[in-house]
Amino acid sequence: MFAAYVTVTILTAIFTGIAATTYLTGHDYPKAQLDMKRLPRSWGPRLGIALAAGSLGALAGFAVPPLGVLAAAGLVLYFVGALVAHLRVGSRQLAGWAVFFLTVVADLAITLLYRR
Repeated sequence: MFAAYVTVTILTAIFTGIAATTYLTGHDYPKAQLDMKRLPRSWGPRLGIALAAGSLGALAGFAVPPLGVLAAAGLVLYFVGALVAHLRVGSRQLAGWAVFFLTVVADLAITLLYRR
């Protein structure tokens, strides 16, 4: 169980950390996503900070278990919000969202199971 917990948590931190980096560095892909979802571009850095906090929180959970649980739960909520943003504009391009969502849900589930 420990190996699965470490693997999924690190994978979550890598995925969300890379996504955070794209938002925080002003990459074109997040800008296009914000435009497609009709969200203000000013939200980009804020979303990047939320992703970075989740990524770092997941890793901090190794030392402080409640932080890992809170980070995983926060990331699940983040990606539920992303789904709402997609559906609000009628977007059915959900493959990328699904990869992130399944990863963070798996992280939350395995973190809760490991830490109980």
